[in-house]
Order: sequence, then C-alpha cells, then structure tokens
Amino acid sequence: MEKIAIMMDSTAYLPEEIKKELDIRTIFLNIIIDGTSYKEIVDMPVEKYNEYLKNPNNAFPTTSQPAIGEVVACLEKLKKEGYTDVISIALSSGISGTFSSYSVAGLMVDGINVYPFDSEISCLPEGYYAIKAAKLIKEGKKPKEIISALNDMKKVSKAYFMVDDLSHLQRGGRLNGAQALVGNLLQVKPILHFENKVIVPFQKIRTYKKGVSRILELFDEFYRENKGENIRVCILHIDSPNNAIEIRDYIKDNYVGVEMEIAEISPVISTHLGIGSIALGWTIL
Repeated sequence: MEKIAIMMDSTAYLPEEIKKELDIRTIFLNIIIDGTSYKEIVDMPVEKYNEYLKNPNNAFPTTSQPAIGEVVACLEKLKKEGYTDVISIALSSGISGTFSSYSVAGLMVDGINVYPFDSEISCLPEGYYAIKAAKLIKEGKKPKEIISALNDMKKVSKAYFMVDDLSHLQRGGRLNGAQALVGNLLQVKPILHFENKVIVPFQKIRTYKKGVSRILELFDEFYRENKGENIRVCILHIDSPNNAIEIRDYIKDNYVGVEMEIAEISPVISTHLGIGSIALGWTIL
C-alpha cells in the first residue's frame, strides 16, 4: 500500500511542533568554521550563531549542502517505517546543491520512490511547500499529483528581502565586491528576490523605511488580487524581532483574513544575508 513521507531541508526552519504534527523529516545543511563542520540549528542554534556573526573579528563561515550519506540514511529509515514514496523539498537549486543530493540519494536506495522538488526559494516560504504537501497527502493525492500542485503553488509564492550590510553577500560570493562597496557607501538597502532560482536585485532603495514600504506595496497588490483566498504570510528576520513585529502589526491592522507568523532565518541563510536582514514572504495554502 502506498505511504508517502515528506522530507525537507533545515533552511525551511519550520517549528518543531509543526514538523511533528505533520510528520515532516528534516535534512540539515552545514556551517563550516575554521575547518569544523556544524549542523545548523542542531550544533549551531540560531541565537548562538547570530552572536558569532556580530563579531567582525571571527572567521567568515562557509556553508555546505547535506552529505549524501545523511540523505540516504533518512531514506533508509523511512523505508523501514513502511514508506513507499518521499516528497523531498529543497531550497533553490540555484544557491545550493541540496536538490542534487536528494536526486542522487534517491538512486542509491532501492524500494522507495523519491520525488525531489526544487522550491526555487528558501526559509519559511520553502516550508510552506512542505505544509501544502502534508495537506495533499491527507487528501489522498498521489505523489505526481502533489508535485504538480506544488509547481502550481510557485505561481502565487513570493518573497522579498533586504540586507542591512551588503558585505555578507559579497563575502559569500552572492554579490561582487564593487557592488557591495558602492552599495554600502550610498547606504543602499536593495530589495532582493529569487529569480530563475538565484538571488538577484529587485529594486534599489536608499533607506530601510522606504524598502519596507515598497515590499508592502507588492504585498498589497497580491492581496487585492487574491482576497478571500487562504493567504499565508511570513515575516522573517535575522536578530531583528522588533522590525518583524512592526511589519506584522501593520499587516494585521490593514488586511483581514491573512494568517501570519514571524520566523527567524536559519544560520546557513544568515551567513549570506547578515545580521539585521528582514524579509516578507507570502503564498496561498
């Protein structure tokens, strides 16, 4: 009998109670500091890592996709638990090899079918795909139907974010040095987003306040087009809870029928965005 599991990577950073309730398994990405590898969240909790990033004298970390062996071990465990199929949700293949790891590991384990899904995004907006997949499983949908529905969900899923300091994107190879230098000198707070699976500038804004206003304008357009649907919004931040609360309260006061949550950005993604970053993501669940 068909039994479908959900696997996702740790950058989606869903609360443990949701993962437990929906039986979502997590594969962890890694932080490498001075040659030592740490599983994000497990070995390197968010709070501890944020403190590390705040010290400019600390060695700049690097990040890596999950080891193939860890993915294989998870698939073997699921197979022993009686699962026949796995929906494997990965952060964007344009910034990580996690999707590739799922694909390769799936070929190494007999007796279980793996359906890798490239979310083309990261953080909690990626986690929404796992939540959607869990709902579809409960509705009795087949794996290929679930993947098709997740691809349809991409059409209504967006996320925009701002970094406080461009140097993290530059040091992590996501932005060239000249762009970072000029941007910081001009106090540019660029709005970034995912396009064709990679992080690219959406619009250059001179101040944080104007940047937030522009992102909220984009959400307003989405809301007006989809009012009455099951709109889900997440406000993401890196050690900037007050800014996240302010955005949440604004949406709460101005839009009805919107389910919201505030979430922190996981260490792997924090490495590239830096302290003070803020993001807003939305979809229809």
